[in-house]
Amino acid sequence: MENLALIDSFSEFKDDKLIDRVTLMAILEDVFRNALKKKYGSDDNFDIIINPDKGDMEIWRRRVIVADEDLDFENEEITLTEARKIEADFEIGEEVSEEVKLIDLGRRAILALRQNLISKIHEHDNTNLYKQFKDLIGDIYTAEVHHVRPRVVILVDDEGNEIVLPKEKQIPSDFFRKGDNVRGIIESVELKGNKPQIIMSRTSEKFLEKLFEQEIPEVFDGLITIKKVVRIPGEKAKVAVDSYDDRIDPVGACVGMKGSRIHGIVRELGNENIDVINYTSNIQLFITRALSPAKVSSIKINEEAKRADVFLKLEEVSKAIGRGGHNIKLAGLLTGYELDVIREGDVAGATADEDDVELTEFSDEIEEWIIEEFAKIGLDTAKSILKHDVEDLVRRTDLEEETILDVMKILKEEFDS
Repeated sequence: MENLALIDSFSEFKDDKLIDRVTLMAILEDVFRNALKKKYGSDDNFDIIINPDKGDMEIWRRRVIVADEDLDFENEEITLTEARKIEADFEIGEEVSEEVKLIDLGRRAILALRQNLISKIHEHDNTNLYKQFKDLIGDIYTAEVHHVRPRVVILVDDEGNEIVLPKEKQIPSDFFRKGDNVRGIIESVELKGNKPQIIMSRTSEKFLEKLFEQEIPEVFDGLITIKKVVRIPGEKAKVAVDSYDDRIDPVGACVGMKGSRIHGIVRELGNENIDVINYTSNIQLFITRALSPAKVSSIKINEEAKRADVFLKLEEVSKAIGRGGHNIKLAGLLTGYELDVIREGDVAGATADEDDVELTEFSDEIEEWIIEEFAKIGLDTAKSILKHDVEDLVRRTDLEEETILDVMKILKEEFDS
């Protein structure tokens, strides 16, 4: 039959789209049957024979022979006169099979056929892609940077599938160039119209958990269990681990000799500081471990409110809170308790220094955000700040040296007056 562009493209679709033979034949038959219904009203008496490998196909129409004057249904019946033009010895009641050429459908119908075929192929591809990546949600995936935009990085995998890494799913220190290989987890697959949009994340707790599985054999084998992961992407993370085998030190196995095992994970996450903690069901002990490296003196727990008062010596407060308040925030998320740090002696009716003044008393001279910065590292009184060196305060806060010097000048004037 005619070597039309539609037929030429059969093999092309099969090769380019990696569609199996059975599926391609089903799609092609469905497309042609729809065209036949439009042209003839019904496709019940048509046989379609497709050879997608060779790019060939045949359409045959079966009609019953009737007397010339009894022709009622032209699609299903043929007159005896017309039938004998095909074969001279045909008789009434016999069935005639006649090939239908694609050209008989008309040029416009052929163009519509091709468009419909392309649409069906894309629909099949999108469905398969959606199912494929739905099954990969929560798994680590690697793809190459194809295009960098202000709010998103477009990645392409080995099969040419497009993956989206939004800005908010990137670690703050991430910097990508075209051609870079990027690792993250497949976080979600969303349908945008008929096309699936695959979202990758590098900020998810699940990404860190999966990196532990990849890098630490005992985690992969199930000898060590990751109980919970919390993180502030690019800054700090805490991972609670446990093992049912008493012979295994879960923290030691995860960190490795001199940090050798965890080093690759830290580097992948832009030097994110990772604390690995032994999990325990003893909540007091768990909170104590979660606040490491600070040494906790005692803890008072309110089980109903899910709050805990953590008592520490003055020199331990800043360690418990951590730079930017990250340590205490993550400890709270890890344990599920809201943690209040209390310096030993700072209870009702007793203060460490009767002459000290709360920093909030200076709110008319010191901006609120500056007071909050000091509070993050456990410094909430005038004397607690004046005891520290300026260099130490610059290192432990996000404040400039000039700002700290101004604050100290204000506080000194209070005690000099």
